[in-house]
Amino acid sequence: MKKIWIFTTGGTIEKSYSEDEGSLANRESVLKQKLLEKLRLPYTQVCINTILAKDSLDMNDEDRQLIFQRIQQALNEADGIVVLHGTDTLDVTMRFCESRLPQPTKAIIFTGAMKPAGFDDSDAIQNFTEALYAAQVADPGYYLSFHGQLFKGTHIQKNKQLRTFEYKK
Repeated sequence: MKKIWIFTTGGTIEKSYSEDEGSLANRESVLKQKLLEKLRLPYTQVCINTILAKDSLDMNDEDRQLIFQRIQQALNEADGIVVLHGTDTLDVTMRFCESRLPQPTKAIIFTGAMKPAGFDDSDAIQNFTEALYAAQVADPGYYLSFHGQLFKGTHIQKNKQLRTFEYKK
């Protein structure tokens, strides 16, 4: 049985709508309710840890250090790691982690979504499912799993026009 650690940090993938506030915001993690409960994982032990509940544009290096520390702590017992992160600064956090641990011993897969998991047309379930699978089979290193692509390394960028990611040119 594979043991996969999933760290949640907020971002669009985890935003939820509040009727009281009339807004989308990061509150509590929606991972279990909106994503994990829809999957059958008899051969995967999933450990979930909420690190932050922030829009990635509001993250700073202290937040990134906290994310890195949690990843580093999980490496000894995890077979793979998934980090749910906002798409606006996901690449910054990946590079931050890589600068502190250039050669991780496990696959560390970052992912997010362009639309919240609670939306019917969200890309969250696709991206999360693909990231969860990649964490179990990819070689050690940093990856971004997004829209059917597994980008190895941290030389990626968000393409706002196409609403996806690509390798930096």
